[in-house]
Amino acid sequence: MAVQINPSILSADFARLAEEARTVEGADWLHVDVMDNHFVPNLTLGVPVVESLARATDTPLDCHLMIEAPDRWAPQYVEAGASSVTFHAEAAAAPVRLAREIRAKGARASMALKPATPIEPYEDLLPELDMLLIMTVEPGFGGQAFLDIMLPKIRRTRQLIGKHGLDLWLQVDGGVSASTIERCAEAGADVFVAGSAVYGAEDPAAAVRALRARAENVTAGASWAGDH
Repeated sequence: MAVQINPSILSADFARLAEEARTVEGADWLHVDVMDNHFVPNLTLGVPVVESLARATDTPLDCHLMIEAPDRWAPQYVEAGASSVTFHAEAAAAPVRLAREIRAKGARASMALKPATPIEPYEDLLPELDMLLIMTVEPGFGGQAFLDIMLPKIRRTRQLIGKHGLDLWLQVDGGVSASTIERCAEAGADVFVAGSAVYGAEDPAAAVRALRARAENVTAGASWAGDH
């Protein structure tokens, strides 16, 4: 699977979301952070905004639900137009059932892990997923510094994916920039969420291309890529 760059609208101008989405049309996905001020200490947007955004852009939406009770709410984001929905392992009551419901509704099912949550207890769940998200900052706010201590966790996750021969995307989110994306790619990530590194740039589309080139340069020779 080729490198994918997912700009996060958390760093975009919320008053101009349709226009901001068009500035990164070369991106693979548009990453939409949904926060409820309970699971994380921030409040962003919900189903109505996702519905509007889905109508305003042809770029598929990758919705990351940092919310309580995702078992109840996640299916509504598929219905709102999301092509990929990520729920948190720490919040889901029945992650396998939820992943299957998301898939049954026609979207890709993804599970996210906070920095302190290990991957190993979820090894048996991996075949139920289309993507796994390793948070490389504490979820809740954009613009945080990348946590280097997450690199071993990314490597262990990539090893588990290879062990089971899965076609599972490995996404990283938090502090991804020109100075960190190569380390993430070398460790085994192939889907990269970038917020301020894209929307903080003078030319967001050029920033997407530059990030993609850096990641592709590393993955072309990465030890894990041959099994991917």
